[in-house]
Amino acid sequence: MDKTSKIYIAGHTGTLGSAILTELKEQNYTNLIYKSRLELDLTNQKAVADFFKTQKPEYVFLCAAKLDTLGLFTPANVIYENSMLQANIINSAYENNVKKLIFYGSAWAYPQKANNPITEQDLLNGKLDTKAVAYGLSKIIGTKMCEAYNLQYNTNFITLYLSNLYGQTAEFDLTKAKVLPALLRKFHLAKLLNEDKFDLVLKDLNLDKNEAKKVLDKFGISKEYVEIWGSGNVVREFLHAKDLADASIFVMKNVNFDSLKSEQETHLNVGSGEFLSIKELAFLIKDIVGFNGDIKFNTDKPDSTMDRMLDTSKIKSLGWKHKINLEEGVKMLYQWYKNGGGYELNLKSINNSKFTHLYSNCNFTMPFGLGSKAA
Repeated sequence: MDKTSKIYIAGHTGTLGSAILTELKEQNYTNLIYKSRLELDLTNQKAVADFFKTQKPEYVFLCAAKLDTLGLFTPANVIYENSMLQANIINSAYENNVKKLIFYGSAWAYPQKANNPITEQDLLNGKLDTKAVAYGLSKIIGTKMCEAYNLQYNTNFITLYLSNLYGQTAEFDLTKAKVLPALLRKFHLAKLLNEDKFDLVLKDLNLDKNEAKKVLDKFGISKEYVEIWGSGNVVREFLHAKDLADASIFVMKNVNFDSLKSEQETHLNVGSGEFLSIKELAFLIKDIVGFNGDIKFNTDKPDSTMDRMLDTSKIKSLGWKHKINLEEGVKMLYQWYKNGGGYELNLKSINNSKFTHLYSNCNFTMPFGLGSKAA
C-alpha cells in the first residue's frame, strides 16, 4: 500500500473509521474513498457491487457495523444488517480484485467462559454470552467468510479482534454510551455541578432546566457524587482508537494471510494489555476530570456478565504494540471533549438520533448501551 493507492474506509464516521481516515491523511495518503450511509447503503447488494465496480478500491478497511443500544434490543436487525454488509463488501472485494481487506471482529465473539487473557484459539470453543449472540455471531461469520475466501480464492483478507475501543467521536449519549465515555461525561457534569456551573450543564445536555434535572437524576449525577451500577469489580481492557488505527495500517502494510494460515485461527487480537477494574477506571477518570465528590457503587444493580481481556502476543510477535497508555488516552479524550468536540457530537447525536449506531464503526465494545451500568 503506497501513498497513491486507492483506499476505501467503510464506516468512516465511527470511532475507528475516523481514526483510520485521520491517520492515513496525516501520513499523506492521497486517494481515500468514503461514503455516508445516505450515499451508500451497505446492506444493498447491488449498490455495493456497483460501487466497487465503479470505484475499484485496492485496499479496504471494513469498519462498518450495526450495534444495539440500551432499551433497543434488536438482535434480528444486528445479525441481518451486519451479515449483509459484511458479505456484500467481502464478496465485492473479491470480485473486483481488492489487494487486501481488513475486517474487525470483537472480544464479544469469544465464548462467555473463555479464560483470560483470551487467545485467538479460543474462538468457537464455547457458547457466547446470551446478550451478545447476534452481534458476536455476526462477527464470527465475517471472520470465517474472510478466511474462506482466502482459502478458496487466494484473497488477502485479515481480521483483527479488539477489546473496548475509545477515542474521539465515541458515543457520549448517556443512554447509548459505552462505559469509558459514559463515565467521562458523568464526572464532567458532576464537576460542573460541584462548581455551581449549571449553565454549562444545560449547554452540555442541550436541555432546559427541568429536563436536565431529570437526566441527571436518572443517571446518578449530582454535585456530591456519581453513581455507578454494580460493584465495579468487573475487569476490562481498553484500546485507544489511534492505536487500533496504527495497528490496522501496520497489518495492511506488513502482514499477509499466507503468514497466518498455518494457525488454527488466522485472525489477530489487538489490545493494550492494560487490565483494570471498572472501579479503578472510575477513580482514574474522577482524578483526571478533577471531580471532588464521591463515587457510589450501586450493588443493587447488576454487574456486567464477563471480564474481557485479550492475549496480544501474536500481533506483538509480528512487530506491533500499542503506544498510548490508558491514563494518557483518557486525558487526550477529555481535552478533546472540553474543547468542544463532545458538545458538537452530543448536539449532532440529538439532531440525528434516528441514524445513531447505523454503519459507523461505533466502539466495538459491548453490543448494547451501558447507561449508568458499570459494564
